[in-house]
Amino acid sequence: MRKGLVLAACALALAIPSAAIADVAHVGYPSSMASTGDSITRAFNTCGFPFIDCPQNSWSTGTSSTVNSHYRRILASNPAISGRNFNDAKTGARMNGLAAQVTTVVSQNAEYVTILMGANDVCTSSVSTMTPTPTLESQLQTALQSLSSGLPNTRIYVVSIPNVYHLWEILHTNFSAIVTWTLGGICQSLLANPTSTAPADVARRQQVYDRNVADNQVLSRVCARFIHCRFDGGAAFNLQFVRSDVSTRDYFHPAVAGQAKAAAVTWGATFDFSDQTAPLSYADLVADPVSGTDVTLTATDNVGVSGIEYMLNGSGYQRYTGTFTVATGTAVTYRAVDLNGNVEATHTLTG
Repeated sequence: MRKGLVLAACALALAIPSAAIADVAHVGYPSSMASTGDSITRAFNTCGFPFIDCPQNSWSTGTSSTVNSHYRRILASNPAISGRNFNDAKTGARMNGLAAQVTTVVSQNAEYVTILMGANDVCTSSVSTMTPTPTLESQLQTALQSLSSGLPNTRIYVVSIPNVYHLWEILHTNFSAIVTWTLGGICQSLLANPTSTAPADVARRQQVYDRNVADNQVLSRVCARFIHCRFDGGAAFNLQFVRSDVSTRDYFHPAVAGQAKAAAVTWGATFDFSDQTAPLSYADLVADPVSGTDVTLTATDNVGVSGIEYMLNGSGYQRYTGTFTVATGTAVTYRAVDLNGNVEATHTLTG
């Protein structure tokens, strides 16, 4: 036990109350998971019958051995997850639909949640109808706040929006793709006039690309505000699909081969579930005769600490950002979270 904690305990007569909120450590592979997002996560257009969702081929929660989803990879190490793979994504969803999906996820008590959302916010009928980046940020912030509050132990994995411009790059000379994009009105913000080299069309495509990049920066920034959240670092955005990875039905959605690539690339950037070492946190307390007790928290871990969170009198976790002061009699519950989403058992002290 650290010297500061011992001295503070003696000076302030701190005790762990019998009724204190307590939770065990949460480490290793999850025993349930849920996916949120849009038609990509629903594996739209990958079944034998065309133009339907095919969730068994999902990169996240699918059961296909060909795709080898996150679910199947977890199942290989943790059989307890069997049958507890929920696909809550909705074909056609934009970021404004994530909050409703999160409500479903919370009811399922999922221990690992993937979020791949935002493609439909840049792939719209025109550049003018793309979701403004500040709006996207607010919508994601609200959804992650609800998810973190509803499932405070859950790992959250935010996947970058794929590079939709690359789709145009590899297929804009394919006659079938051109006809399909035009007749189907697919992603016209990017894919309208796909063979045109007119300055206005070139500028429009660049605008979509720039928005794609800006939105991914937002995903990274918002995720970083939540210590249980991990961003893929652009892994999905940087994935270089080839023509055979794209459906020949709509020349837009990933084919089974594309789902398999997405599964592999995103798996390489998510939490390392094989790490089963919980972080350790410590409290240093200093008596303040005027306002109560000053509390300073620190933590260590074998792979690195994502952050520390605490709650006062069971009021809900908040992120620790620096020394705070509590009134005498306040119960402080705290714990650390490491970079792989492992959570230590809680500590509770009362002044």
